[in-house]
Amino acid sequence: MRNKKVYVAGAVLIAAGILIGLILGSGLNTTRPSAANPVVNAPVTPNPEPAPSPDSQLQGRKILDALSEAFANVAEQVNPSVVTIFTESTVKVSPFQFGPWEEFFGEDFFRRFFPQQPEGKMKRYGLGSGVIIDSDGIIVTNNHVIKGADDIKVRLMDGREFEAEVKGKDENTDLAVLKIKASDLPAIKMGDSDKLRVGEWVLAIGSPLGPELHHTVTAGIVSAKGRSGEGLSPFVDFIQTDAAINPGNSGGALVNLDGELVGINTAIVTKTGGFMGIGFAIPSRIVQKVTRDILEKGRVLRGWLGVVIQNITPELAKVYGLEKPEGVIVSRVVENSPAAKAGLKPQDIVVEFNGRPVKSVTQLTSLVSASDPGTTVRLTILRDGKRKSVEVKLGERPKEEELAEAPGEEHVPELGLHVENLTRELRQRYRIDASVKGVVVVDLERGSVAAEAGLRPGDVILEVNRHRVTNVDEFHRVMDDLQPGDPVAFYVQRRKERLFIAFTIPKKQS
Repeated sequence: MRNKKVYVAGAVLIAAGILIGLILGSGLNTTRPSAANPVVNAPVTPNPEPAPSPDSQLQGRKILDALSEAFANVAEQVNPSVVTIFTESTVKVSPFQFGPWEEFFGEDFFRRFFPQQPEGKMKRYGLGSGVIIDSDGIIVTNNHVIKGADDIKVRLMDGREFEAEVKGKDENTDLAVLKIKASDLPAIKMGDSDKLRVGEWVLAIGSPLGPELHHTVTAGIVSAKGRSGEGLSPFVDFIQTDAAINPGNSGGALVNLDGELVGINTAIVTKTGGFMGIGFAIPSRIVQKVTRDILEKGRVLRGWLGVVIQNITPELAKVYGLEKPEGVIVSRVVENSPAAKAGLKPQDIVVEFNGRPVKSVTQLTSLVSASDPGTTVRLTILRDGKRKSVEVKLGERPKEEELAEAPGEEHVPELGLHVENLTRELRQRYRIDASVKGVVVVDLERGSVAAEAGLRPGDVILEVNRHRVTNVDEFHRVMDDLQPGDPVAFYVQRRKERLFIAFTIPKKQS
């Protein structure tokens, strides 16, 4: 049955839309005259709309049957490639667990009065899902599914169970690769997550909530692409879907209507602990890169540019003359890095990566990290308002190097900023190198726009709206030309880092 052709085409979705139109046009509604819902003084329709013909009703039914058949065929094809993962770990349990009192008094306090109570151990059991990507027993899942596990068992759809060996894992993308001693397994077909479109149908398959619900299939659409945020990996531009995902689905398959793996289900946004319509999957592009590196090289190798970047905010977009706040701005170029060798400079705005539009720090980080070291990539940048193409040969990302995004901007009523010329005393106080030229921030009013934007005492303002400032007079000369409502972008030296702090000058209160 796995080789059964999946009858899916764009015509199915188009025809479904036509069907909806036929239904709406047929006059079917919930306010027809009835004993429970009389219509008073209903107007007489001289030419009533004709009822849908039997032929149109039959055609509509065929369209729905075709869509239903497509879902069923995909589920039948893919289900055997999805596995249920059971984990067992041993954790130490302290007998001195007295809630907030333990935190207040400390464990030693309770040990003094209850010395005979020994430490204990308990078993912890976990449940997740995985996907067979190679017929010789290679399985991909989430790292958090198997993290800390002493024993890992994999159960196939046919009921067979195997002990699993961890071939490798990558915490940065939350992926892990397992191996079981089996052959001729039904490996899933890999799809291209980059070709996914928002609104496209997808199916999620896994074992939510408990083993008795193994191989649950849910349907939904791709709700968004390129998602990031708190709690999500900065190395992954996640696929968002409304296909139902619950605890236990982690590591399971997200597939398109061709039965191809386009993502590994990983996380949900929830206030209840259960599904609330927002789930996230790791794109297959990243899954393929990570699993290949683990199996072939024993570790994940990531491309590296060597820049510190920030998202373009509305204020920065205005300062740099951009039509909309898209792209990322370079705040610092690491010395002797691939970016430095290619000629990238601070204040360059990256708008494309190998022809793909760049919209956020996470997206660019993901694209670079998913590229192999030594790969030559083409960046499209804006420099002084002019579009330019730059080729960069990526290096290997050092463990200690991280791309950073500066604090976000907030709008508040007052500027609340106080600066001074750099003196020997101020340089000593804030540990500012003698080569740094600018004005130093010595005070910020609480709640002021500058403070809320992320400026700190000890920051040295090097530029204001791209104008170099070396003393307080130059600083005020530039600021005096600005009006309430104008955007401001400070280029700041903070210890060894450089970053942008942007905000809007608040309008005066009447």
